[in-house]
Amino acid sequence: MRWVSTTFKLLCCSLCLFSGLRVFAEEPNTLGNLRINPAELTLTGPDLKYRLLVEADDDAGFVNDLSREVVFSSRDESIATVSPEGKILGLKDGQTEIIAKYGDQEAVLTLTIQKSDRQRQLHFENDITPIFNKFSCNGSGCHGKAEGQNGFKLSVFGFDPEQDRLTLVSESRGRRIFPAAPEKSLLLMKASGDVPHGGGIHIRKGSEEYQLLYDWIQSGMPIGDPQAPQVASIEVTPGEQRMKMNSEQQLRVVATYSDGHKVDVTRHAKFQSNNEPLATVDDKGLVHIHDIPGEVAVMASYMGAVNVFRALIPQQDFEFHPNPAPSVNFIDDLVESKLEKLNISSSGLCSDEDYLRRVYLDVIGTLPTVEETRHFLADTSPDRRERLVSELLDRPEYATYWALKWSDLLRVDRLKLGRKGSYNYYNWIRTSFEQNKPFDQFASELLTAEGPITESPSGYFFKAVDDPGQAASTVAQVFLGIRIECAQCHHHPTDRWSQSDYYGMRALFSQVQFKPSEQGEMLETAVATPTMHPRTGEEVMPRPLGSEQNVNSDDIDRREVMADWLTSHSNEWFAQNVVNRVWAHFLGRGIIEPVDDIRSTNPPTNPELLAALTKYFIEHDYDLHQLIQLITRSRTYQLSSETNPSNERDEQNYSRALLKTLQAEVLLDAICQVTGVEEKFAGVPAGARSIELWDSQVPHYFLKLF
Repeated sequence: MRWVSTTFKLLCCSLCLFSGLRVFAEEPNTLGNLRINPAELTLTGPDLKYRLLVEADDDAGFVNDLSREVVFSSRDESIATVSPEGKILGLKDGQTEIIAKYGDQEAVLTLTIQKSDRQRQLHFENDITPIFNKFSCNGSGCHGKAEGQNGFKLSVFGFDPEQDRLTLVSESRGRRIFPAAPEKSLLLMKASGDVPHGGGIHIRKGSEEYQLLYDWIQSGMPIGDPQAPQVASIEVTPGEQRMKMNSEQQLRVVATYSDGHKVDVTRHAKFQSNNEPLATVDDKGLVHIHDIPGEVAVMASYMGAVNVFRALIPQQDFEFHPNPAPSVNFIDDLVESKLEKLNISSSGLCSDEDYLRRVYLDVIGTLPTVEETRHFLADTSPDRRERLVSELLDRPEYATYWALKWSDLLRVDRLKLGRKGSYNYYNWIRTSFEQNKPFDQFASELLTAEGPITESPSGYFFKAVDDPGQAASTVAQVFLGIRIECAQCHHHPTDRWSQSDYYGMRALFSQVQFKPSEQGEMLETAVATPTMHPRTGEEVMPRPLGSEQNVNSDDIDRREVMADWLTSHSNEWFAQNVVNRVWAHFLGRGIIEPVDDIRSTNPPTNPELLAALTKYFIEHDYDLHQLIQLITRSRTYQLSSETNPSNERDEQNYSRALLKTLQAEVLLDAICQVTGVEEKFAGVPAGARSIELWDSQVPHYFLKLF
């Protein structure tokens, strides 16, 4: 077989030579500067483990993860051992060295073990709950759902460890735990597959998790010291890396506890990529980079703490040639700067025909007429595109189209508000866009509406979302781009928000009430009932999200405090959210995507661009017209959708115009306009267009289908 293989290779080479082709062996990049991370390490306490990362630089300027390729050894295995994967286990006090060998290179770690003989005190929340979290035992798809699973229920994501322990130890006559013979405990037998388990085998015999559960049962199922330190934060190593396509990177997660001590928790951390076409991550924290250029974030979470690893993936298949076209404004400078880091060349400018159709649909949701098209194409002035946008912003279709978008977000709902109420609410939104009302004023008027609702139609918002918790969640999602609704029941699984944060926001809206009066229905500020934490039973003080400012007095309208905080120049969440939503509308993708999921573990693809746009919006007094003109003036917005070899796979860095689907209303209007056939909507005067439908309940087959 060896002879056949060699003969086949020689034959192939001969054919290539005879046909005039040249064959080159791909030369591997030279790796140098082998190093262990960390270079020094002290482990304090019994049974502590720590994952080592080994890396080296290549001649192309990339850092290569060699953690799974080096050979590890310990100079003194009586002090510490190291597994082939690079996991250190401290055995007794002392000092030794851990060696990582790769070819003829060596890297050395100085390791100190101390207090290894101290007896480990098991703690249910710190030691056992992370196991349930890791294997999703307490997830909403298993025992964490509302009704539990097969009679066994855990608190979702382990938010109530005391109840979870009680459930394990005492519920169902204690049949899940057998202290006299821990291995016979139903908990271990189900998890390890000794008896049938609908969720499959998660914890195999001999694993660290199995032994930890065994020891906990054998030691009497302790709940642990109530004063024991809690997880304060986690650190992901590396924090960021410039990586080659089709490469891998092992992550390490270290938790810092409230007393300052640190523990490697990689094994029980959970990982998630925010862009799986660019990179995926397995349950051990090994990141797999794919062959698409861009930037990706991988979230690590452990016991309510979150952090991210960020990878920059340059294009490597093609030689990079910077685009010589001049920039129009700072948008182009910041976009091109990012593209240079990724070795991506942007496309050329789109034609006047493309720009005309694009900007009409984006600004007013309407196709240009034949006459408007001829007029624009005949214009040869250099500022024709800029002047066109100014003209479109003054047309009535602008306010109508953008009111349609924001009516959905702000819950204009005829079934809940009635026909007259929902129309008045919609009309307030449309008039605000028609007047180009500063967006901070728009938000403030909505949040602080009071008096007869016919005179303050923005107050219909509080009839549409008539529960204080629902109002808090909607305001956070629409005006801040932050999702807090899941924190109603448990700590947010991918962000920092706790139940206290949620109920603090909820309390800000607990004074709202509607009362009948001679002038009609009246929106008033009532004396609020205390807001109680559902788990601790303690009163939660009203406070804006992420703020330490408590609002204790019943003499003031808490919504005014909320509105002042929300629209403050120092609150970049508000301006950033509006900017990101507007950018996504015009460019087809938010700088943070999804646009209503702004969090530290879902970072922007171009932080500098988002920061600059946010600063511009604030400095220009939250003027949407100014923001739209800035974006549509940029060369970035005016790029062609035609690709080049370097950007055909780029979907997140604005190197070309992305293809976008039209909204159902815009698509129907376009069909009617092109065919010359008007559409008649039930209960609406003849001649009305789809984008003018303030009532989302109008029955129509096309709109429902699309």
